[in-house]
Amino acid sequence: MNQASADASRPARSPRVAPAGLFNLAIIAVVAICLLVTYSDAIARMLVRWGADEYNHAYMIPFVAFYLFWLRAKDLDALDPVGSWLGVGCLGVGLALQVLGALSAVFEISQYGLIISIWGVAVAAAGLRGVTVLWVPLVYLLFMVPLPNFLEARLTAGLQLLSSQIGVAVIRGAGLSVFLEGNVIDLGSYKLQVAEACSGMRYLFPLMSFGFLCAVLMRGRWWQRGILFVSTIPITILMNSFRIGVIGILVNYYGIEQAEGFLHDFEGWVIFMSCVLILFAEIWIFARMEKQKFLQIFGLDIPSLPDLLKLNGRVRPNAPVLVSTVVLVAAGVAALTISRPAPLIPVHAPLYTFPMQVGDWEGRDAPVDQQSLDTLKVADYLMSVFSRPADPSPVGMWIAYYDTQVQGVSAHSPRACLPGGGWQIETIGEHEVPDVHPDGSAQRVNRVVISMGEQRQLVYYWFAQRGRTVTNEFLVKWYIFLDGLTKNRTDGALVRVTTSVGDVADLPAADARLQAFVHDMDPKLSYFLPGESVPFKAATSPTDLQ
Repeated sequence: MNQASADASRPARSPRVAPAGLFNLAIIAVVAICLLVTYSDAIARMLVRWGADEYNHAYMIPFVAFYLFWLRAKDLDALDPVGSWLGVGCLGVGLALQVLGALSAVFEISQYGLIISIWGVAVAAAGLRGVTVLWVPLVYLLFMVPLPNFLEARLTAGLQLLSSQIGVAVIRGAGLSVFLEGNVIDLGSYKLQVAEACSGMRYLFPLMSFGFLCAVLMRGRWWQRGILFVSTIPITILMNSFRIGVIGILVNYYGIEQAEGFLHDFEGWVIFMSCVLILFAEIWIFARMEKQKFLQIFGLDIPSLPDLLKLNGRVRPNAPVLVSTVVLVAAGVAALTISRPAPLIPVHAPLYTFPMQVGDWEGRDAPVDQQSLDTLKVADYLMSVFSRPADPSPVGMWIAYYDTQVQGVSAHSPRACLPGGGWQIETIGEHEVPDVHPDGSAQRVNRVVISMGEQRQLVYYWFAQRGRTVTNEFLVKWYIFLDGLTKNRTDGALVRVTTSVGDVADLPAADARLQAFVHDMDPKLSYFLPGESVPFKAATSPTDLQ
């Protein structure tokens, strides 16, 4: 037997991963483990948010992002990527955000730091030219990070009002008589509360992420892709409003059971799938415009495993990648060995001990329903009504106190909450109540005039934040971050006082009433809302951090 025939008779060997490929896989594994360890707290809190209906689609986003990367493996290999030191700098920014988020207990900062760190590793490995190929999966990762709670609350409140108004228009279009007060739809025999869960947020985020995916997979023109993605917002609002309107019509004819239980949830699934079908209809229209079939313009390809293996075998680890790996290993070790101190929780007198005699004001406690308390998640609260002789209009006082204000547990702004209860804001602005504090200085408050039908109220409110009086909601968030970072404190409270106003002409008397009450109650309030220098107790359980 000659050598050629002997070689031909030997069985073919299975392809093996080259040593360079094995080293690449080891680098990827080390980077992934170090990212998980370094950002473990941020990831854990992100997973908690994923459990909500608004974000339960986020579990799939890392896998879809990997699929989008896999689709581009051949293009990246053809580009012959060269790493960049800019990636190391980007990684440094991500790790700095992690430190800031951990020290301030504002974990949304750390969550965005995680995404930026992933971008940094990608830039270090593929360079700026490689990122031009990989930008789609890298940007898609942003959809797995929940919005900061205060932004989500403002967006939810706005969508509730808008969906309620459009839903009522649908009901009236069916010939039914209906009255709307904020988020309450009055059908006469029934009243429907458009709750936060019905704002459309549970459709908006999943549909936006799906719309982005459809836009990048569609082989259309740039403006067609842009329209497809942007259209997810009006589609969500209109379809959710249509759902509210249909529920109102069904409740009017068949009873309140139509707005509860399985049927209510099933209607939600039907509406979401209808939103998806509308997106597919848009893609079909664009395909007809380009004289293509639906499946031709909507490119859902099956990625090739050899392309991925070839890319892994050809790429050689460069200096930026190796430095990034070393930096992440150091960050992971630091995360395991350095623990953040428990937040400082001020010792304060319970609000239920607040005196019911303030000057010539006589007070009484007012009830608060459990559903509101569950929504607000307050650590302590006070709801009271005060009146004084020879003054027919009482003053209501609401104080919501929080030991810590992180991860969505913080004071809700009346600017967002009042319209949801049916009240319309007529005027709003800052106002100074003179001669309130012991040194004769003024108290700055938000002054709001609200109305509902023939009723009208004057509202003063402000945020007591660790010795500061703040009127701007966004400034409150800044101080929470700053004090969490520098003082390890995020406690604070919302203080709100209200009084009825018979007519616009009665506003000066109402202002005088609230100013007199604020002047009288301020000396008492300082004993119950911790200032800058107070005794502390440290959080002793994980629940204290939530």
